[in-house]
Amino acid sequence: MITAIVMIDAATDAIGEVAQAVADLEGVSEVYSVAGDTDLVAIVRVREFEQVAEVIAGRINKVPGVLETDTHIAFRAYSRHDLEAAFSLGFENAD
Repeated sequence: MITAIVMIDAATDAIGEVAQAVADLEGVSEVYSVAGDTDLVAIVRVREFEQVAEVIAGRINKVPGVLETDTHIAFRAYSRHDLEAAFSLGFENAD
């Protein structure tokens, strides 16, 4: 799984709408509104590198109200919390 962290600058009067539209896109797992130099942070998770461009350039950048994106590709995860939670879904009572 390839994870990309996408910082999104959005039109100030449409941050909520942009966040929802981005969250609804295939390949986007989460969107956070944040304080600081950027308005939104989207987490993109895809199986192949070619899909990163499809999701970001082909979908996120085309959402009305997206002004600019800055993408970072994750090389390694240091927290197993999310992975353990994902793999244990539905198995709470398996013992």
